Amino acid sequence: MRSQKTAVFFAVLSVLAVLGLAAARERPPWSAPLVGHPAPDFTLTLFDGGRLRLSELRGKVLVVNFWASWCTACRQESPVLEWTWQTYRASGLVLIGVNIWDSRPDALQMMEEFGKTYANGPDPQGRILQEYGVTGVPETFFIDRRGRIERKHLGPVTRELIVRLVEPLLAAAEP
Repeated sequence: MRSQKTAVFFAVLSVLAVLGLAAARERPPWSAPLVGHPAPDFTLTLFDGGRLRLSELRGKVLVVNFWASWCTACRQESPVLEWTWQTYRASGLVLIGVNIWDSRPDALQMMEEFGKTYANGPDPQGRILQEYGVTGVPETFFIDRRGRIERKHLGPVTRELIVRLVEPLLAAAEP
């Protein structure tokens, strides 16, 4: 009798888990709570010793990418992010890498390996990732010239995605 109750319990639990996953998948990533709202301000101390304050970049299109050196998908998207920076920086785009859940030596090694030349810095206390509601890596936020989050993308970015999301933001008139 007890084993039947246990089996029923786990069967019900399995059905609820499947339903929960299905519901989560139906919610598109761009419907994240921050989308459409002002991007939380932060100051990032960069790996090169400089400092970057998000609010000082108002008027520019921003791409904020959360990454870690141990993340396979982050490594996969690294050439695309560098391509993005090289392709669009003259048009007013600023690309910011926020390194999370990582060691400084590993992050610096990956930056060198992939030739990352855009602004990158660690978030050692996890304050920025908490403000943005980051739950994994990579996660990328697309911020318009007014400082509003237009889109949140979960997983590695592709060139096609970048072109589709960045070019309209760059084409939009300044606030």
